[in-house]
Amino acid sequence: MVGAALLGACAVAALISAAGRDARPEGVLLAVLAVAAGYACGRIAGALLPVAAAAGAALGIVGLALATRPGLPGATAVGPALPGDTGAYAALTALAVGFACCAAAAARRPTARLTLRLLALGAACAALASGSVTGCVAGSLVLLCSLAAARIRRRLPALAGLALAGGLLAGTPWAVAGGAVPPGPAASVEGPLTAYRVQVWREAVGVARTDPLLGAGPGRFGDLSATAQQSPRSDGKPHSAPLQQAAEQGLVGVGLLAALSGWLLYGLWRSPRPTPVVLSAAAALTALAAFAAVGNALSFTPVTTAAGLLAGLASAHAPAAAPVGSGLRDPRGDPRGGSRGGSRGGSRGGGGADGGG
Repeated sequence: MVGAALLGACAVAALISAAGRDARPEGVLLAVLAVAAGYACGRIAGALLPVAAAAGAALGIVGLALATRPGLPGATAVGPALPGDTGAYAALTALAVGFACCAAAAARRPTARLTLRLLALGAACAALASGSVTGCVAGSLVLLCSLAAARIRRRLPALAGLALAGGLLAGTPWAVAGGAVPPGPAASVEGPLTAYRVQVWREAVGVARTDPLLGAGPGRFGDLSATAQQSPRSDGKPHSAPLQQAAEQGLVGVGLLAALSGWLLYGLWRSPRPTPVVLSAAAALTALAAFAAVGNALSFTPVTTAAGLLAGLASAHAPAAAPVGSGLRDPRGDPRGGSRGGSRGGSRGGGGADGGG
């Protein structure tokens, strides 16, 4: 209910911010719909076929990325090799590896677990073969986090660490654009991200200061940014989800984006799925947050849909047929059977790598 209310609030806030202006809120509405649909499908598929659904999603994402490169379907895919495409493909790779790792963590047979981890490694290698070094690195980090999660019993400290990392990454564009970073580190950031991106960050901060509460209106940054207008291949976006929210929807949009992130983390913490499944999904979503902080990955419908699907799979109730004693545990130490995964006690469950469901 909280998630539905937050998603509805995001849609309403976009319409309010666009009222009376030459704004284009359809991009925000499409993103909200994609996340909601993906999350609902993930909850259903995760309760019925957790391993098969996650493995199928991983294969589907890898196939989509390979078949559509260049030209990923999305809000900015109006031509090949646009500036935001690189981050979108890298984010898809991280999500594909996250799906494969979730399937491996939920599998019970060692052979199936090994096969699915090889699938995760193959997804990272496929990104490298297609020229996305960033995607390969991100996928490899997600895979390493998933392997480490097999030894973790308490998920809360790990989720808190991932949330802190995501928050620091989200604050980086603000710090660079606001001049809070010394010249040396700022130059090291500007080098790989290009001077164009840093300049549009600064202009996004300027637009946000003009109307701090509701912003300039969804889709209007490209009309207000001199740098974006002067660049012939600009997609009209500030290449940072937090800064885009601040510029186009003000503090209300930033607050709703932060609230959605917190809701997803809370849902993962309360998830009845085994801890390795939850942490694998959290690692992939953190990688997505990193790409969204310094790029426009969330402007692509396949990315937002896959993110919602992964969050839904990782927070779904355990299948009803799961045997008692499947490895789910209450944070107070009381064992919980897989068939009771939806109960209040088991909703915070940990569990080992062999956990049921």
